[in-house]
Amino acid sequence: MKEPWYEYSVSYDWLQSSTKNGKTYDLDSYVGRREYYQEKVGPEIEYLRDYFREKTFLGYWLAPKQAGKGTYMNGLKEIFGTELFTHISVGDLVRAADIEYREGGKDSEIYAYAKANYRGDMHLDEAFDALSGRTTEKLVPTELVMVMLRRAIEKYEKKTLFIDGFPRNLDQVSYSLYFRELVNYRNDPDVFILINAPITVLDERMKQRRTCLTCGNSRNIALLPTKELGYDAEKDEYYLICDLPDCKGGRMVTKEGDHLGIETIKSRVLADIEVMKRARKLYGIPKIELFNSLEKEKALSYVDEYECTSGCRYTHDAEGKVEIHKELWTVQDGTQEFYSLLPPAVVIQLVKQLAAILGFEKKS
Repeated sequence: MKEPWYEYSVSYDWLQSSTKNGKTYDLDSYVGRREYYQEKVGPEIEYLRDYFREKTFLGYWLAPKQAGKGTYMNGLKEIFGTELFTHISVGDLVRAADIEYREGGKDSEIYAYAKANYRGDMHLDEAFDALSGRTTEKLVPTELVMVMLRRAIEKYEKKTLFIDGFPRNLDQVSYSLYFRELVNYRNDPDVFILINAPITVLDERMKQRRTCLTCGNSRNIALLPTKELGYDAEKDEYYLICDLPDCKGGRMVTKEGDHLGIETIKSRVLADIEVMKRARKLYGIPKIELFNSLEKEKALSYVDEYECTSGCRYTHDAEGKVEIHKELWTVQDGTQEFYSLLPPAVVIQLVKQLAAILGFEKKS
C-alpha cells in the first residue's frame, strides 16, 4: 500500500487514567487477562455487570473492515459472559436471509415476515432480488435490513444489544436515530462505538492473515501466531498450524486475495470511514472512540510494553523446528510511527467509556 487514505490521529483522553504500577500481565492467557481487567477497570466492570442485569441499551459498532470489531466484542464476552447481552451481526443476518429465501422463495418465513412488516419505496420482490444480487458496493435496501434486524431481535428476550454492521452507509446513519423506537428500546440509551486504526494496520492484518480451511479459524502470522508452527523447506516459508481444541490441526493458508491487502476493498473501507465521520456529527447519541494504535513517541507514557503488539520473525534449525522472535511492532502510517495495542488494552478503553456513559462515577 502507498500513502494512507486518511490521516489517523489519537485522542488520549481515556488513556490518561491508566495506572502504571510496574506489574505485567500475560495477555495471551485467560487468567492473565482476567487479572489485567480487574486491575485496570475492576470497579467499572462491577458497575456494568450490575447495569446489564437490571437495564438494557443499544450499542452500534462502527469501524472499517479489519479494525477488530469481532475481537473487541469477544473481549466483552470474556469479561461479562454472554447471558447479559446479545450480539447481532447484520452481515450474518443478510447471508442467512439470502439462503432462506433462495431455498423457500415466497413460501419462506423470511418472505412472509417481510410481507407483513416491510415498508419502502422499492417493491418487496425487487428488494429480495437486490438481496440475492448484493455486492460490497451494491447493498441490500435499508428497509429490508431493518426488517431482518427487527425479526432477529424479536427472537430474543430483551437484553442489551450490540449491533455489528448497522449503520453501514450514510443513509442508514439517519435510520439509526429512530431504530430503538422500532425495536421497542424506546427509553434505553444508545451509543456509537467507533474503532479507529491506521490504514497500515488494517493492511497488514489482511495481508498476513492465515485461515484454517477445516474450521475457519483465523490468525496472523506476523502479529498473532498459533502455538504450533512449521517450516516448508520446498517453498522456503513458515506456516501456522491451527490450535483450536476441536480442530485437527490443519495447516493455515492465505485466502485468495488476502495477499493484495486492503487495496482490494478500498471503496468499502472509505465508505465505512465516511459513516464514522457522519456519526460523530449526530446530536443526541453518545460516542465511544477506541484507538488501536498510539504515537510511538507518546505510547509508553500511557501503556506498558506488554500492552503493545509484538511483531514476529522466525528462524528454524536443521530439523525444521521453528523459533519465534518478538519485538515491538512499529507501524509506519504516512510520516507517523505508531505502536499498535493488543486487544485487551483497547477493551479497557471501551469499558471505561461505556461505564461513564451509563452513569458510573469513579471514587477519588
